[in-house]
Formats: sequence, C-alpha cells, structure tokens
Amino acid sequence: MNEDTMLVQRIANGTVVDHIPAGRALSVLRLLGEPQKRGVRVAIVMNVKSSKMGVKDLVKVEGLEIEEQTAQRLALIAPQATINIIREYEVVQKTKAVPPEVVYALLKCVSSSCITNKEREPLVTTFYRRSHKPLVYSCRYCGRDIDENEISEQLIGVSL
Repeated sequence: MNEDTMLVQRIANGTVVDHIPAGRALSVLRLLGEPQKRGVRVAIVMNVKSSKMGVKDLVKVEGLEIEEQTAQRLALIAPQATINIIREYEVVQKTKAVPPEVVYALLKCVSSSCITNKEREPLVTTFYRRSHKPLVYSCRYCGRDIDENEISEQLIGVSL
C-alpha cells in the first residue's frame, strides 16, 4: 500500500460528497443535519491531496441521499463539490454542485444598514450571484457583497 491510498470503507447506499474545499467537511456535515448524531455511519477525510484543488475534503454518509434543495445549499459552501449517490455500492448519479443564480430567504445581509435588517420592514432577502470563482453574491437591496466564507458561516446553523 502506498501513501496515497485511502483507508475509507465503501458505502452500500448513501451519498459521497467529493471536492469539498479543504477545511469545510464539518460545515457540510452540519448542513446535512449532523447525520452522525442520528447513528448514521459517516466518514470524513480532510486535507487530502487533489490534482484539481491541491487539497480537499470528502464526506461519505451511509443511508442518506441528498435532495435538490440540500444540494443547492451545499453548493453555496462547496461550489466545486461533486455529489455522488450510491446504491448497492455503485454510483448511480453523479452531479456537480451548482450555486444558484438567485438565493431567496436563506441568507442574511451582513450590512447592518440594509433594509432587510430593519424590524419594521418585512422584506425577504434576495441575493444575486455575481461571481462563481470566487463565489460572491450581492444583496438585491443594498448591493453589499457576501463571500463564500460569510455564506458558510451563516449556513452551518441552518436546520434542514
């Protein structure tokens, strides 16, 4: 066995999220609702070599298939991720995470002066994707940009 061999057991059924930016595997787990707390088998591989990314993280979750809404949220914290659905040890679906063009009611504007942060203004936040690499969204109301790190900080507290 060489030093590049990973000792992570295959899963029979579930999801493998690959190409996660290094250091974000735990954020992905939180976004998935922390399945390990429900007794689900989870494998996390962090800071492994990647020819595409330099280093990356990887998350395997037994018995969980990520739905489209969760995949879109995942794309906000890991925009280059690949989501593999596994059934009977075979990859049956492989998709790239694609950050949505518009994000409604999920993110909070970080500008304290934004109208969406005023109690008496019942506005739903709306963000438009301005850039994919690096991932940047702009608030519809005040124009303030929010970057990948700020998005990740907000989303890891979202319960699914």
